[in-house]
Amino acid sequence: MVARADGALVVGIDLGSQSAKVVVHDLAGGVVASAQRPLAPTVAPAPGQVEHPGDDLWDSLAAASTEAVAALGPRVADVRAVGLCGIRFCTALLRADGSLAAPVRSWMDVRGADDPPPGTVHVVASSAYLTARLTGVVRDSTAAYALWQEPPEDVVEPGEVLGEVTVAAAAATGLPAGVPVVATANDKAVEALGCGLLQPGPLLVSLGTFVASMAVGPPGAEASGTSYWANPAAVPGAVLLESTGVRRGMWTVSWVRDLVGHHLAVDGRAGDEVALGEAAAALDVGADGLLCVPDWLAPPDAPWRRGAFVGFDGRHGPAHLYRAVLEGLVLTVTGHARAMADEVGLDVTTVVVSGGGGRSPLVLAMVAACLQAPVRAPTAPSAAGLGAAVSAAVGVGLHPTWPDAVDAMVHLGEAAHPDPAWVTAYADVRARHAALVAALDGVLRP
Repeated sequence: MVARADGALVVGIDLGSQSAKVVVHDLAGGVVASAQRPLAPTVAPAPGQVEHPGDDLWDSLAAASTEAVAALGPRVADVRAVGLCGIRFCTALLRADGSLAAPVRSWMDVRGADDPPPGTVHVVASSAYLTARLTGVVRDSTAAYALWQEPPEDVVEPGEVLGEVTVAAAAATGLPAGVPVVATANDKAVEALGCGLLQPGPLLVSLGTFVASMAVGPPGAEASGTSYWANPAAVPGAVLLESTGVRRGMWTVSWVRDLVGHHLAVDGRAGDEVALGEAAAALDVGADGLLCVPDWLAPPDAPWRRGAFVGFDGRHGPAHLYRAVLEGLVLTVTGHARAMADEVGLDVTTVVVSGGGGRSPLVLAMVAACLQAPVRAPTAPSAAGLGAAVSAAVGVGLHPTWPDAVDAMVHLGEAAHPDPAWVTAYADVRARHAALVAALDGVLRP
C-alpha cells in the first residue's frame, strides 16, 4: 500500500529515565496512537555504579513501539519517518557490530566511559545504541552530546537522516522496514522543541526525572554562567540555556506516592496519585508547616546534600508529604529559573511546564505563583515525543522549516494565572525553605 501524502504520520520515540514512550503524530500534532513501557529498575553493582539491566532500553522501546504501531491498523502504511530521542549522558559500550559489550550505564553512574570492558569498540550515548538497533549503523546526532563532550566520528545534525529501519528492527518494533530514522538531540532539548521553544522569551520548567528550567538565550547572553549551562538545542546551530537542576526530581514524587499512598482513601477510592493530588490540593500553601528539601540524589557540586522533610506535627499525613515534596521541587526549580533569568537578562512573561508535573493543575498553580507569570502546558502526552516527531517531519520534508513544523504541531493548553494570595504566601514559604537548605548544609557538609 502506498502512503497517502495528505495522511502522513511521523513517530516520536522518547526513551526517558523511567519509561519508553512511542507516540504516532499526524502533521498537525494530533496523537494517532501511543504506548508506554516502564523501564526496569536500575541496578547498582557497586557504589557509584548505576546500570540499566540487560538490554532494557531496547526491550522497552520495542514493546512500546509494537503496541503503538499495532493500534494504527492499515494506517501503518502512512508512517513516513521516525524521530529518535534517547536519555542523555548515559554511556553505551558497544562491540563492533553495535551490540552491547556491557549494560548501558545510567547518567547517574560516576564511571561514565571509564574502564570499558574487553571488546568495546564504540563509546557512545544511548541514542547511538538505539540507532544501531533500528538501522544497523552506529550513528548519532551531534546534539546528543554536551558542548564539552567529544562526539563520536559518525554523527549528523538534528533533522538529518540517521538510516532506515532494518528488516530485523521492523520485526521487533512493528515499524515498517525502510522508513527513515531521523536524528534529534539530547532529551531535554527535544522536550523544549516539543514545547515550542525556538526564540528567546518563553521559559520552560521541565518537571521530569531531572527537574530544570530552560530558555533560548536572548541576544548577548553568554554560553554559560554561574546559574546555567549551554545545551545543544534540537535545531542545528542553536543553543539552549539550562538552569541548575534537581536530580531524581519527579522520581521523588513517585517515591512518596508509593511509600504512603496506600494509607489514604478519598471518596472510597484507594490512595493512588490522583487521590493524593486531590487531597494535597485541598491543603493550604505550605502544607501546614511541612517543608521538603528534594535532594534525594545530591547535586554533583554538593555531594553531601540529602533529602529531608522538616516540621512534622500531629496534623500531618500522606497528603501533606505529597504536597510538601511538590512544593519543595517547585520552590527549588523556580529559584534556579529566577537566577538564570536574572543572569542573562530574560524577562519572564510566559512559562511552559512539561513533564509529569505539567499534567497537574496544582503544580501549574504553584509555578504560576512562584514565577508570577501565566503558565501553560503542552497538550501532547510527551513533549519529547512530540519534539522527536517534529524533527522527523522536518527531516523528510513533510514540513519545510522548523518554525513551520512547530507552528503546525505544537499546541499549549489554557493558561494558569498567578493567584495573588498564593504569590504572597509562597514568598514567605520560599524564604523559610531557603533558610532550611542553608541550615541543612551546615549540618550535613563534612
